[in-house]
Amino acid sequence: MNDAPLATLLFPFERGLVDPPRDEDRVLFLGAPGGLLLPADFAGQLSAVQGFRPDYLALQQAGFAVSPEPQGESYDLALVLLGRHRRENELLLAQALRRTRPGALIAAACAKKDGGGSVRKRMAGLLPLEDHASKHHGVVFWLRRPESLEPGLVAELADGGDAADGFATAAGGFSDDGVDPGSALLVECLPDDLSGRVADFAAGWGYLSVAAAGRASDVKSIDLYEAHHASLEAARRNMAAGAPQMPVRFFWHDLLGEPVDERYDVILMNPPFHRSRAAEPDMGHGMIAAAAKALKPRGRLFLVANRQLPYEESLQKHFAAQGELRRDTVFKVLWARK
Repeated sequence: MNDAPLATLLFPFERGLVDPPRDEDRVLFLGAPGGLLLPADFAGQLSAVQGFRPDYLALQQAGFAVSPEPQGESYDLALVLLGRHRRENELLLAQALRRTRPGALIAAACAKKDGGGSVRKRMAGLLPLEDHASKHHGVVFWLRRPESLEPGLVAELADGGDAADGFATAAGGFSDDGVDPGSALLVECLPDDLSGRVADFAAGWGYLSVAAAGRASDVKSIDLYEAHHASLEAARRNMAAGAPQMPVRFFWHDLLGEPVDERYDVILMNPPFHRSRAAEPDMGHGMIAAAAKALKPRGRLFLVANRQLPYEESLQKHFAAQGELRRDTVFKVLWARK
């Protein structure tokens, strides 16, 4: 989910700048990557935290104890792998402080291109750092959890706000600063005759689902599928507030790696096309294929995408009919029918 180099985080341990954990130590790893490999002398009882479903599944398959949200307290060591989103980074650092014992080591790393230097300076302004280093195109810093935390310090880190445009959002998730313009355009183009069972693929914090629930009286139920756990939790809050009467289910799900067992009359989608900074249109093609499999005969798909993405070829491959509803200077809204 992020680009922060694991090698940067492990550098102070491998160079003997800090001691690796012992067998009896409890270690919390916030933002643990799916391809996690630890040094041979890295002992301890590791609890990995990863809210991005593909990485979570990879960690689980590799045999790590992993959860989508932090659990437990009084850890002896916290490792924190940071990414591009300042608000998410500060929430992770706040969790590290909350869940370690006094005197515990907290080590965090962030890629330089993601603002690693700024994160280090921010933390140094709040708490004394033991040291820091630059290595492998990243910045790593480490500190000891104080015996007592000053009132408001953790709250200051965690106070990133969680609402925009009247909706709950999720730090680090898609469009965490408000309604995405592409999704708004898709909602404008949705027909009034939506009916039956509806699914929202790559639902984010649920904007499309809330809109569909309020727009079409014949919608019987809505299922939301999302790989980013915090976004799905925000979607729960938004559906409870914006569509409390709608039968709804939530699936923490990797649409590109896990099959969809249900079948739907309508699927709505603003498919992601970035894993990091580089555009990867194959993600959208894969989600279109997944939507085609999950639709009933004559079921309909409505999606929005950047104008330059060549999704029409996938729609022609997987659907009996397809077309365009609207486009503006940035986006296009497409439809397809099984």
